[in-house]
Amino acid sequence: MSPTRRMALLSITAALVTMALKFTAWGLTGSISLFSDAAESTVNLVAGITALTALTIAARYADANHPYGHDKVEYFSSGVEGGLILTAAGIIIYSAVVRLRVPAPLETLGPGLAVALVAAAINFGVARLMLRVAKEYDSITIEADAHHLLTDVWTSVAVVAGLLVVMFAPPTWQVLDPLIAIAVGLHIISTGVSLVRRSLDGLMDTALPNEDVASIKAAIRHIAGATAVFHGLRTRKAGARRFIEFHLLLPGRATVQDSHDLCERIEREIANRLAIVSVTIHVEPLEDPVSWDDPQSSVASTAQNHALAPAPQQGTE
Repeated sequence: MSPTRRMALLSITAALVTMALKFTAWGLTGSISLFSDAAESTVNLVAGITALTALTIAARYADANHPYGHDKVEYFSSGVEGGLILTAAGIIIYSAVVRLRVPAPLETLGPGLAVALVAAAINFGVARLMLRVAKEYDSITIEADAHHLLTDVWTSVAVVAGLLVVMFAPPTWQVLDPLIAIAVGLHIISTGVSLVRRSLDGLMDTALPNEDVASIKAAIRHIAGATAVFHGLRTRKAGARRFIEFHLLLPGRATVQDSHDLCERIEREIANRLAIVSVTIHVEPLEDPVSWDDPQSSVASTAQNHALAPAPQQGTE
């Protein structure tokens, strides 16, 4: 089993344990803010199951119906998780408003808060481990799940801090309980919106970050030479896989074998700089004006001066 799928299983296990703890804390105290914390743990469970399903599908090999692979399913997963977070936030805020209109006394706060803190500690440890694995394997699904767990941690800490005030304050201060729950709901909404927006960016084939594009250009020039001419560079990302394509202009007298070897070396260099890449290079004759994006550009004019230069040799830098 892959490390990312193991993290998804760990997330599901943590969700089950913390759900049991948090609902116990709610049962002990009757606190609506602790109920809001427990409700978010329910979403953690569904999100963990969704993440595991997405990672299982993403691991499948490309097939006739999906020649580019199944990596994009990770964006659906993080989008679903964002939607679940927004749903949980709505339930929390609604429950808090009801409690404001119909107040209820809080009981056994001490033991309830201790149980909530244990649940928060479990989520914190799991989330930190998941973030480390998400960064190593560039998984948006595991990263989204980890951020969701961290949101849960800060939610728990805020709820406990607020209820500690209520515990030692006069009875009239118990109105803080539903107000804390509303604040928690609003905070969760921002996390959900962020995940949904990121998923939409991925599904819309947003270009790679500027630093990745700069690394690609540096790799091309490192292998093909500082005066290498290329254009039409397009990038996108599907899950952890980066797709890169561009047109490379070479002297017309370069053999097919020479051009192929050069492209192979460029692809390897890009793969050395960026993880999990799929590179497509279209070779065009340097001397043909049709090969140029804009013949009047300064880049084109400078490069055309090299049109009669010798074909690139193996080892050129």
